[in-house]
Formats: sequence, C-alpha cells, structure tokens
Amino acid sequence: MTDFAIRYGEHVTRARRDGRPVVALESTIISHGLPHPDNIRVAREIEQAVRDNGAVPATIGMIDGEVIVGLEDAQVERLASAESVAKLSVRDLAIAAARRADGATTVAATSAIAAAAGIGVFATGGLGGVHREANVTYDESADLTALARTPIVVVCAGVKSILDVGATLERLETLGVSVAGYRTRRFPGFFITDGGFDIDWALDSPEQVADFIKARTAQGATEGALVLANPLPADEQLDPALHDRTLATGLNLLAEQNITGKAVTPFLLGHFHASTEGRSLEVNIRIILRNAALAAQIAVAATSGSKATVGFAVPA
Repeated sequence: MTDFAIRYGEHVTRARRDGRPVVALESTIISHGLPHPDNIRVAREIEQAVRDNGAVPATIGMIDGEVIVGLEDAQVERLASAESVAKLSVRDLAIAAARRADGATTVAATSAIAAAAGIGVFATGGLGGVHREANVTYDESADLTALARTPIVVVCAGVKSILDVGATLERLETLGVSVAGYRTRRFPGFFITDGGFDIDWALDSPEQVADFIKARTAQGATEGALVLANPLPADEQLDPALHDRTLATGLNLLAEQNITGKAVTPFLLGHFHASTEGRSLEVNIRIILRNAALAAQIAVAATSGSKATVGFAVPA
C-alpha cells in the first residue's frame, strides 16, 4: 500500500528531533520563477542565507508523488532542470501524488505543508493575489484563502506588482489575514520599495514577530497567517520608472497573446527579465535572500527559550 505521508529530508528530521528552528522555502521559484541555471545557484544561496542566520532550511516540493519537506540537492536540481514540473497549489497536491508527479509548491501549498509539518515561518519573494481585471476574470490566487486558514508567518516583499495590489490588500482584510510591514507602514511592491498603499501595523524586530506568534496561539481567536512585508531598501529596488514602463508593455502583451491563469506570473516575470536586461532578476534574488535571512531570525527568536513553541520545529 502506498504511503502518501509527508517525508522529511535528513537535515529537517534532525532539526525536528533537536527542536531547532526551521524555515520553510517554496520550490516554484526554482522551477518557474528563475531561469536555468541561475535557479539552482539561487536555491542554494537561499538555503545558505537561512543557515547563516541560525535556522535550518526546508525547501518543500514533490518528487514522484511524495511531498518532501527538506529537498536534498539532487532533488532541487531535478525540479530546476526538468521541463515538465507541475506547479502545485493546495488543490493539486493529492491529485499530483496519485499521478506520482514531480511538482513545485506555490505559496499556498508550501504554507499548508509547512504548517502540517510544524513549521511556522516561511520565506518567499512575493505573494500571489488578485489579478488585474479580476472583476471580469475572477482570477485570484489561492494563496489568499490558504493564508486565511494557515497559522504561519510569511516573510515576503509584498504582493507581486504585476497584480492588483490594492484589491489584494482588501481581500486579505476580508479574509482575516494579518498584514504588517517590517519596520514600515507602507506596503512594498515586490520589485519596488513602495507599492503605493498604507498598512495599519508595523513590527520592528524578529522578537516582535515572535511575540505575535505567541499571542495568536495564546488568544486562540484566529489560525490565519501573518503576511510580513519586508521592503527592499530604496537603493536596491528596480528603478520605479523602468518598472512602470515594463509592466505596461507586459500587460499589453498578455492581452494580445490571451495569456491567462497560471501562465500569467511566469510570463510577466520573464518579460521583466528580458526587458530590464536582467536587472529585475538581480532584484528578485536580493528580495528572496533578504527574506530568507529575516525569516531565519524570526524562527530563532520564536524558539528561543522553548523547544515547544507551537508551530516551530516541533519534535516528531
């Protein structure tokens, strides 16, 4: 009989046993978000950023139908190099397992798997959200509803600026997902430092984020996520004027080529990469490395003084 239970990489198994802080990492950035071979190099750099800040990285993905928390190097290379890796959201996980598929997990799927594995901090680049013209297409990322029911801290650079950022913030509010800026009350726009919207709360240290986790657990009033928006410094962002021009031309191409659904984000990210002569890729990499470092610091703060903190490296 096939065992479809979550499987753990050896390094994550050891961390769970020892009560060490663990940070979840997605795999769609490897398979769909970055070009080959940069994706393999960056995947290793992301994991190293987590280690350098005191935590254990757990890159999540699916190999031959098995959900793996803590992909090994060869498995990362497999997802990075194959041409037909499925992009898995929550709804796809069981179907892909039944098909014995290889798959890379989105923010939604990674969050759900991480929470099931007892991991409470997750680093990514940018969230999915409400797509432009969603009033016509009803195109909205499953990231949003997944975060409404998943007790995890998602460290990100806001919502991808190719989406409708304002509508996404409204949906997060409706769904009861907590949103805070890291040392800011302006919501970042992924490639750019300021996405044009105020947010109500800021958290100013890893320790404050750890206190949020403890308060959420103690209160028992919600099991939703915290979206912790960590903006790039202004001198590291993509030039805002270049960003706006590139986005406008990319949106026109989407309409002309009738690109919809899961194909939208990789298409636009590829358009940004080509149109900015690689500058957007450099910014994308800086974003995820900074977020991985901050997520590790939060995981360390949350486990400090207690190996039994809910949602962090709970021993098996």
